[in-house]
Amino acid sequence: MVLLTVITLSPSIMIMTTSYVRVMTVLAILRQAVGTNQLPPSQVITALSLFVTFLIMMPVWSEVYIESVLPFQERRIGLEEAWNRAEKPIRAFMAAQIERCGNQDSVISFLGYIHGYKEQEPENITWGNVPWAALLPGFMLSELKTAFAIGFQIYLPFLVLDMIISSVMVSMGMMMLPPVIISLPFKLMLFVLMNGWELVIMMLLDSFEHYVPAEREALAHAGLCMLGFG
Repeated sequence: MVLLTVITLSPSIMIMTTSYVRVMTVLAILRQAVGTNQLPPSQVITALSLFVTFLIMMPVWSEVYIESVLPFQERRIGLEEAWNRAEKPIRAFMAAQIERCGNQDSVISFLGYIHGYKEQEPENITWGNVPWAALLPGFMLSELKTAFAIGFQIYLPFLVLDMIISSVMVSMGMMMLPPVIISLPFKLMLFVLMNGWELVIMMLLDSFEHYVPAEREALAHAGLCMLGFG
C-alpha cells in the first residue's frame, strides 16, 4: 500500500522537491525565445528535463536509498524512522538551493501563515525544523523566480536580434513581410554556432548548489536569516 501510494504521488514529488521545475521552465522559455513553436516537441523537452534532474538529484537519491529505503526493505528500521532519514537529504537539498538563490523570504512569507511559528524567535527556526507546509511552496517559488531570471538572460539576445531584423526591414520598406520569417534562420544559426544547447544545460547545472552529504547537518542547524520575521 505504501509503495502504491508513493508511485501515485511520484509525479508531484518530482515537481515539488527536485530541480525539475527550474530546468523545465528554462527550457520552455528557450524554445519560445528561439521562436520554433513546437520544436523541439514537448516530449523531448520533458525527457531532457528529466535526465538533467536525475543528474542533479543523484547524490540526494543515493543517500535516501542507502540510509532509508535499503534499511527499511531489510526490516532493520520502521516506517517512521525511514521517513525521518529520507526527508533529511531532500530537505537539505531544497534548503541549499533557496540559500544559494537568496530566496529565504519565500519560506518566511509562508511561515507567517502557520499558527505557532509567527510568535517564535527567529533564531529558534532553522532549516531542520521548518515545516513542509512552508518549505515546499517556498522552494517552488524560489525555483520559479530563479528560472525566470535565467530565462530573461536567454531571451535577451534573441529579442535584440528580432529588433535589429525588424528595424532593417522597416528601413528597406518591407512592411508586408513578417520579421519573424527573416529572423528565425538567423536565430537558429546563432544558436547552433554558439553551441546553445550545451551552454544552456551547463548554465542550468552551475545554477544549482551541488549536494554534499557532509554539509547536511551543518545546514540543518543554520538559521533562515529572517530579519524582521514576525
